[in-house]
Amino acid sequence: MKPHTYQFLVGVFASMGSVLYGYDLGVIASVVGGTNYAELFHANAAQNGAVVSLFTGGAFFGAGFAGAVGDYLGRRLTILTGALLFLIGGCIQTAAQTLNYLYGGRAIAGLGVGFLTMIIPVYQSEIAHPSIRGRVTGLQQFMLGIGSFLAGWISWGCFVNLNNSAQWRVPLGIQNFPAVVLAALILFFPESPRWLIDHNRADEGLRTLAELHANGDINDSWVRAEFAQIQESITVEHEQEAKSYLELFTNRSAFRRLFLACAIQAATQMTGVSAIQYFSITIFANIGITADNALKYQAINNILALVAQAACMFLIDKFGRRPTIITGNLFNCLMFLIATVLLAKFPPDTNSGGTAGWGFIIVTWLYNISFSFACGPLSWIIPAEIFDTHTRSKGVSIATMTSFAFNTMIGQVTEIAMKTVTWRYYLLFVICNFTNAVFFYLVLPETKKLPLEEMNYLFTHAPWIVPGTDKAKYSANLAADVERRAAELREKIEVHEVN
Repeated sequence: MKPHTYQFLVGVFASMGSVLYGYDLGVIASVVGGTNYAELFHANAAQNGAVVSLFTGGAFFGAGFAGAVGDYLGRRLTILTGALLFLIGGCIQTAAQTLNYLYGGRAIAGLGVGFLTMIIPVYQSEIAHPSIRGRVTGLQQFMLGIGSFLAGWISWGCFVNLNNSAQWRVPLGIQNFPAVVLAALILFFPESPRWLIDHNRADEGLRTLAELHANGDINDSWVRAEFAQIQESITVEHEQEAKSYLELFTNRSAFRRLFLACAIQAATQMTGVSAIQYFSITIFANIGITADNALKYQAINNILALVAQAACMFLIDKFGRRPTIITGNLFNCLMFLIATVLLAKFPPDTNSGGTAGWGFIIVTWLYNISFSFACGPLSWIIPAEIFDTHTRSKGVSIATMTSFAFNTMIGQVTEIAMKTVTWRYYLLFVICNFTNAVFFYLVLPETKKLPLEEMNYLFTHAPWIVPGTDKAKYSANLAADVERRAAELREKIEVHEVN
């Protein structure tokens, strides 16, 4: 098997943890909008918001704990921990008899998802070759889309065909199966070679690097050159770079990366994606679309998202991070502007669900294609690749906590806002998408195909305001250095064989 194919397949399996998150994003709208759920729990808007936001609140703390656990236990055991926590929470949710049980199950499952969504892109970025790193870490969003796709059609089928508590218990119960598979098999996959080398297990790290990049040949010239560069980089990191959470804030280069990673995660949530995912029934009702149709249209939306996420995986290492995220946010802004006008001009009492309703649906679909191609995948790709080995787990942990903090806020206020200020709530996302684009245009340097070991140099020497600068002045050309070292090793081997 070709090394790039093997790395991609390992990334696919690890991303089963992302399926759990995506499935929950897609299924919770049908749960809180279900008729049996309403009859059984009599939940008001604030309580429905709590059902949604306790999951992301738990994920906030899970992502925080996962930073330290990922550094101490390694990437694989952290994934295992997250899968087991999710299973516990998923079982409690499925069997819930009261809202309090549902609250508890949601919080515990969220804790597990926090572990998984934080550590999986870190693991993926550390096993992938620089030339396909964007594709492999982009799997996080693609598999999240797979989860949403499955949830959309399963929840719609249960909503239409079931009238008892199975209407919401079956969709919640199904989400446990991917967690079982992930927990059972993750330890059969390789550990991150960079984590092994960073923890004084260099020989094991070299073998793993060879397994990932050269079918197990530890004498492969590229593997040896990459191994030497990782060792040198980690030595420098231990001596000069941030080592603790505190130093992430006091070391200038580390803080710049932390600020950017947190800003990307916050900005992604403020595109409005979670509002649509969590409360599609409530939002679609504001333009006169019924609950069962809303779930059906959202399920179609998930198919479109998958296509866009797949396109991103195969094109992001060609187009680059910077132009993609800027263009994506500008397009999102335009779509939300049109949606805001439709919501304002055609409220439910105008009975315009068949005319303006279709316009609103199409705009929502176009927005989701844009988000799924640009903002969603890059919110995982960029934070996972910009930190050094010693701080990657900690930095991504804080960035992921930021994502879940904003996600929790959106989950708590969206239903209330749509019922009180209605279409005006959408203005928030019009503004945020535009300011996101301006922000990334100013401060985000391009990182496509750069070795992870070059990120220190980039964020130490690149100016904070990027437009108008000469990229050559802050490029260390470490990718070329690896190839040069590999070529030298090949020449030595050839000379030795001739003699």
